Amino acid sequence: MTLNLSIAMTHLLARKRQTAVSLSGIVLGVAFFLAVASLMRGSELDFIERLIDTSPHITVSDEYRSADLQPVRMRFPKAAVELRSVKPQTEVRGIRGWQQKMDFIDSLADLQVAPVLTGSVVLTFAGRNQGATLSGIVPERMKEVSTIEDDIMAGSLDELAANPNGIAIGQALAERFDLEMGDNLNVSTPDGTVRAMKIVGIFRTGNANYDESQTFTLLKRAQLLLNRPNRVNRLIIQLENPYRAREVASLIEQRIGYKALSWLEANEDIMAVLTVRNTIMYSVVAAILVVASFGIYNTISTIVMEKTRDIAIMKSMGFHARDIRRIFVIEGLVLGLIGIVFGIVLGLGLMWILGQVEIKVPEMADSERLPLYYGLDQFILAAVFALLSSVGASYFPARKGARVQPVDILRGAA
Repeated sequence: MTLNLSIAMTHLLARKRQTAVSLSGIVLGVAFFLAVASLMRGSELDFIERLIDTSPHITVSDEYRSADLQPVRMRFPKAAVELRSVKPQTEVRGIRGWQQKMDFIDSLADLQVAPVLTGSVVLTFAGRNQGATLSGIVPERMKEVSTIEDDIMAGSLDELAANPNGIAIGQALAERFDLEMGDNLNVSTPDGTVRAMKIVGIFRTGNANYDESQTFTLLKRAQLLLNRPNRVNRLIIQLENPYRAREVASLIEQRIGYKALSWLEANEDIMAVLTVRNTIMYSVVAAILVVASFGIYNTISTIVMEKTRDIAIMKSMGFHARDIRRIFVIEGLVLGLIGIVFGIVLGLGLMWILGQVEIKVPEMADSERLPLYYGLDQFILAAVFALLSSVGASYFPARKGARVQPVDILRGAA
């Protein structure tokens, strides 16, 4: 093996220019692979982080995934039954026994849960009306499952607990109504209840629709306004590991019966698009390395053509075809390994440069830098692609060299 490596290095060093060109192709291929993959994966993870930070990982609602069968259907499953003028029973919507169900969820590891009661209301101020969603919350719990506290520009969620008639609204709604901290506005519910509430918090999430339609108040106040005493219709759950959301949601739904929707299930279409996007991205950057490997193919093919007589002499001295093939494959392997090392160094440099680029998003005060991903898996993937391309490009000319017949070559030379 040492002799084969020595011969391979002699071949490469004898053609320094062609070797350098082949090597530069692999270096650039690995570097661009890392830069593009880092940028694309970084943008994907940044998008998912924003998605899961602004929405619950799991939402338990006062609904069932499938409706219960009517008693007559259960009693006579194969009968032809027709029910006319059936009037459904009127009941107060909400999660029954929500405190016990929340206690069970609290007992699970690595998660936080908060109760919420949401309902539609109409906000009135100075003769102007605006439909909105009123969410009754427990401030201490809400801080653990939501980033809304970080988005508050004035006031705080704690002031809701200190002021039973307090309400927190979005900046877009405050600007539309020309409201400020401490102002009062009327909140009307569907059953005609009207109550004046004091603004104790103004938040801005960056989502214009959310900031214009979402409001928060104390859970007990929302229960009174919406006429749902001791009821909630949402249990919001935040996990330490968001990617466990699907299995945890399934466990919760099996135990408590109510529908538990994970963020992965709610955004299946988006995750499918990201999967297709990654497939396209890796196909393109892998193609860069495949194209770069043609330089290795060309270099080793030229060496095989020039060293045909030397190969014949080596075979006549006792070298086997596998030894000849191994020599040229080692040449491709050496070029690939050296190209990977320098390619990673150059790739890190390109990633650092991309990381310094700042983008000013319209209507945002702060500029943002390009999100990059420095995970070890992408370096391993780049190395594997480069190594396979290099060895694959060297194998075909190596096989051709191994098929050289010493008798034909030496007889022709004579």
